Amino acid sequence: MCGTCGCVDGSGEGGGGARISVPHAHPHAHPHTHPHDHAHGSDRVRPAGAGETITLEQGETITLEQKVLGKNDGVAALNRAWLAERGIVAVNMMSSPGAGKTTLLERTVGNFAGRRPVAVVEGDQETALDAERIRRAGGAVVQINTGAGCHLDAEMVRGALTALEPGEGSLVLVENVGNLVCPALFDLGERSRAVIISVTEGTDKPLKYPYMFAAADLVVINKIDLLPYVDFDVERCEEYARSVNPELRVLTVSATTGEGMADWYDWVARP
Repeated sequence: MCGTCGCVDGSGEGGGGARISVPHAHPHAHPHTHPHDHAHGSDRVRPAGAGETITLEQGETITLEQKVLGKNDGVAALNRAWLAERGIVAVNMMSSPGAGKTTLLERTVGNFAGRRPVAVVEGDQETALDAERIRRAGGAVVQINTGAGCHLDAEMVRGALTALEPGEGSLVLVENVGNLVCPALFDLGERSRAVIISVTEGTDKPLKYPYMFAAADLVVINKIDLLPYVDFDVERCEEYARSVNPELRVLTVSATTGEGMADWYDWVARP
């Protein structure tokens, strides 16, 4: 069971419950070699840290001697160093289910053909349906099934990178499990984080899930082709998002029609 959020995926002990598969391909058995010293994770998300104190309900105060997510952060640091050595850009894409991440990925893979190699890590609790969609679009893809787990972690992504072996200068897009809570807690070693929301979800998403938006670099408001048919205020949603994180960049796109996608391509491909 995950020691942070309680999901039964083994991620608290290195992602032991996850299943990694490559559609119509064979993962390579040899692991990447990484040094195992000086492992420092991202400081963006720190649920608890060494020396921080927690006051229990009964009034007892305890001091945490280890970061709750220390192990994950260590592996994330190794991932980040491995990617940086090869000039690979990795983006962690997070959203609630149905926001349109996979459609966004399909269009991105298709439009980057011949421009830059794209590899995709697909995270879902079950099935390889999304991975098959990416494969048909022409992208190299690895599927991670987390079972009851509600997020990917750094160890899972490390295994996926071993299987994918992305070339130097590649773009690696990680489609996290559909969830606006737990994925924000886990550093994967990515360069940046994008939160995708759709106009069908409601204007107030950033206020309801502030931790996710505080941890993000970019918000993509998807399905804008549906704006005439839904009650969604783009300007107010942007205002809510920046009230949580003033540094956020916000893009509006339709992954279905292609509207606004040029801005997404520019952002995702930047060094």
